[in-house]
Amino acid sequence: MARRYEGKKRGSMSAFKTWRAYPLYTIVAEILERKSSITDEDLLEAVREYYRDASFSDINRILMRMEISGLITVSTLMRGKRLIELRRKL
Repeated sequence: MARRYEGKKRGSMSAFKTWRAYPLYTIVAEILERKSSITDEDLLEAVREYYRDASFSDINRILMRMEISGLITVSTLMRGKRLIELRRKL
């Protein structure tokens, strides 16, 4: 009998992550295309309009992927605040 993965808490429905109909990567790309540059805090707020459960670590993971692929540049504005700029259109 196969065991079912239930996340961190067994038997809790809140432990399951929901499938997103629209990928987070695409939402971040569209926001950056509209604004061309944005701070990380403002980006998180804009993403949370689509997905309330989006976390800062989710955004960081997407930004790292986009930066490695050469789509964006991330620079430090001040301690704890970053500026994300679109390098090229998607």
